[in-house]
Amino acid sequence: MAGSEPVTSPDQRKPGHRRAGQIGAVVSAIALLLMLIGNHEGAVEEIWLIGIAVGLLAIVIGDAVLRRNGLRS
Repeated sequence: MAGSEPVTSPDQRKPGHRRAGQIGAVVSAIALLLMLIGNHEGAVEEIWLIGIAVGLLAIVIGDAVLRRNGLRS
């Protein structure tokens, strides 16, 4: 059984679909920003929600820029 399978290292296997990950990150960021509408009193929750949403969007935008410039495969 093992003789018929090709030998590959972990870095040769590609992770899941890139576009699905980008869409998931954007949808998650929108969901986080929609959580700002609610009945909370402190600003700490708002800071965390906005910070995480901005971080997710920055990662997606950074990935798109790097791929467009040919710096990522």
